[in-house]
Amino acid sequence: MRKDPLIHDPHGGMPRLLEIMRRLRDPETGCPWDIDQNFNTIAPYTIEEAYEVADAIARSDWAELEGELGDLLLQTVYHAQMGAEAGHFTFDSIVKNIADKMVARHPHVFGDESRDKSAEQQTADWEKIKAAERAGKAQRRTLDGVAIGLPGMTRAVKLQKRMARVGFDWDQTQSVLDKIVEETQELVEARDTLTPDDVEAEFGDLMFVMANLARHLGVDPEAAVRRTNAKVERRFAQIEDRLAAIGKTPADSDLTEMDALWDAIKAAEKSS
Repeated sequence: MRKDPLIHDPHGGMPRLLEIMRRLRDPETGCPWDIDQNFNTIAPYTIEEAYEVADAIARSDWAELEGELGDLLLQTVYHAQMGAEAGHFTFDSIVKNIADKMVARHPHVFGDESRDKSAEQQTADWEKIKAAERAGKAQRRTLDGVAIGLPGMTRAVKLQKRMARVGFDWDQTQSVLDKIVEETQELVEARDTLTPDDVEAEFGDLMFVMANLARHLGVDPEAAVRRTNAKVERRFAQIEDRLAAIGKTPADSDLTEMDALWDAIKAAEKSS
């Protein structure tokens, strides 16, 4: 009879995955690398896997998405196992916590509240419930509880949304654009007269206002940058292809030639 029937059962489901992780972390018989990990060392992998899920979705690669979602689920299982070992929480308590939260945050689905309300009203109600939850955690300041580990632009937008709820916001997009001009001028002045640290600070100010502009325009700044990154990759690959057709590489070319190719590729994309 094969040892570890659950581990080798392809239909073992969630219990199988939990047992695999428990065994990997076993201090006597587990994997040395897995045993050596902790919350801090695993956190970067968790963030990376979330981005890979987003990448598969952006490419509409559903087979890849299935695998990436599994990788992301494994991260939750990994943290749950470490939490259980330290006595902080278990996988079951994690599941109970999120299930309870979803029920509490959707009284119009699981409770007595009417579903006859707009998406905007549902969003407002959601934020009221979240605010009450933060108050229960002694998070009483407006900006308490915005995760530090979020990507910078995403966290900037979340901070701005919180401030906007209490009236700290511009009424018009033009005011944000005016602020961008002001911050750009301050960045140029810092570049010419101040220290590298001052330049970084001014650049951060400009990026924060750019995130605010994205929020006012209804644009996800992280998604916008990812879209531009993909566009740059696509166009530069075409530059390389066109150079290769004449026996050259980018290293054999110069900015003038490659810029002309870029403009031609851009024009072709717009006309297609």
